[in-house]
This record gives sequence, structure tokens and C-alpha cells, in this order.
Amino acid sequence: MPPRLQLLSLPRPQGWFSKTAQPFNSPLSFLLPQLQQQSRNAHILASLSDNPGAYSKKIRRGRGPASGKGKTSGRGHKGQKQHGKVPTGFNGGQTPENVVHGERGFTNIFTADLAPANLDRIQEWIDQGRIDPTRPITVRELAQSRCIHQPKEGVKLLGRGGEGILKQPIHIVVSRASASAIAAVEAAGGSVTTRFYTRSAIVRIMNREMHPFVSMAWTTKSGSEDLHKAEGAEGAEALTESNIMKEMGFQYRLPDPTKRRDIEYYRDPAHRGYLSHLLKPMEGPSLFFRSPVGRKSTAGVKKEKVLPENRLW
Repeated sequence: MPPRLQLLSLPRPQGWFSKTAQPFNSPLSFLLPQLQQQSRNAHILASLSDNPGAYSKKIRRGRGPASGKGKTSGRGHKGQKQHGKVPTGFNGGQTPENVVHGERGFTNIFTADLAPANLDRIQEWIDQGRIDPTRPITVRELAQSRCIHQPKEGVKLLGRGGEGILKQPIHIVVSRASASAIAAVEAAGGSVTTRFYTRSAIVRIMNREMHPFVSMAWTTKSGSEDLHKAEGAEGAEALTESNIMKEMGFQYRLPDPTKRRDIEYYRDPAHRGYLSHLLKPMEGPSLFFRSPVGRKSTAGVKKEKVLPENRLW
């Protein structure tokens, strides 16, 4: 029960309770009506309740009809599943299936969950006018046109349809691309650029809070010149992160990969990675193996050993 405010105890003159006595006037008498309104009753706490539908009633297991799910609470009559728990893959006491036939397949927890996008489907969307081939095709255009239903962690371009499926050159930016898809797009005169994305980055791209491919690592060397022209950039200074964020009002910057596996993938020119322009001459995409030029520079100049004159060997 909430505490009540106690009335101030003030000295009272004699005869204050008589009918003929004058009303007692105190400097704090104007507070008496307000203090009397502060009293609260305990039944208010007992009547508190949440909004309708805010929570669901729990099933009271083992309470019979009081559970709300019937006499057996949805477990049925008798049997092992009603009396206790059954392990996963239990086959009634026989030899388990994974022992008889062996375990096949596994779930790779390191694989990125990518949405597939095939070339024949993209060409069909272009024929229907749902995708503009004169503009760069990114994850935003693919998702808004419903060419892919869920972007997930990115998009992987696949080459279903062959090299002759594309009727016009396209410039596409995706997370990953197969070798057949890259060959088909470049045979039609287009370009493929692979870019690193995360789930949060894709959400911000869909909300137009982040550019699909322009970042600090993006320069005129990364990607193709046709992609820069399709974006509307004239010169190296036009397509920079600061200019794009200032003109189009983007709030966030695109993230770059931090894992070695992702960095090596986007440094590989064979994958058309956006970091492939960072490679030095005679250098591969691997971060472990150095190029011959790098090994010579780190080794330095080898000094010849000079032996004294009085030594025979």
C-alpha cells in the first residue's frame, strides 16, 4: 500500500472544538485539501492488469483438465512419449540409423547465407521492365524488383542460361559470383564486381541509409570504368565516399571485411573483388604467401663473408 502523507500536527487553542469557537487559521491551512486528496486505497494494486493479448496463458503440465489442454495435456494416452523423453534419432531400441547407414553431410557454420540470382531470371526481369540495365544492378534493385525474395547476408550471381542469355551489357555488384556468370556477363560487354556485405549493412542499404558499393576502399581502379560511368561519375573525384554521402544524404559507411578468408576473396582478381586494385605487381591475393618482390625487399642486401688472409679454408 502506498504511504500516506501525514497531516501536520499544529498547536490548537483551547475551545477549538466548540460551536462558538472561531475557525483556526494557520499559515499552512491551504495545504489541507491537497493533503487529503493524496490518500489512496490498497485495492488499486490488486486490480492492476496488463493489456489484453500482452501474454499468453501457459500450459499447466500434469494438472489434468485444469491445464486447458484436456485430461492428458496434449500428450495422448500412455506410451514412452507421455511418460518421459525420447532421444533424437531413437528407433525403438533397434540399432540407430546413423550407425547402420553412417552419418552423411554436415552443416557448415562458416558459410555465408547468400541468396541466389541467376542470369536468365535477371534477363527476364529486364525484358519485363522491372530492372533498368543502364544503371548498376545492386542488392537493392534485385530485392525491390522481387528478383530475389530475401537478401539475407548477400547475393551470389549464378550463370544459369549460358553466355548467350544476356541481350545487353549489365553492370552488377553482388557479394559473390561464379566463374560461369562472370564469363557470361563479360562476354555481353558488362562487368561484375563483388562487394563485402553484412546483414546490418543490407538492412541499411534497403532503407537508403547506405550506398550499395561506394566506400573508402572504392576508387576508380576498383571495379570497371563502365560501372563508374553507369553510376554517373565523371572523373576520379566525383565518385568518392565523402561526395556521395554529402549529395545523397547517406548516414552510414559500408563495412570492410575483417576475416582473412573474406579479405583474400575480395583481393582476388579472378573473383572480380573490389579490393583487387590493392595488389602489388607479382603479388597474389593470399595474406600469408608473399610475392617474390616482397620477399626480396624484406630480405635486404646479402653481405658477402670476408675471410682473413691467414686462414686456409
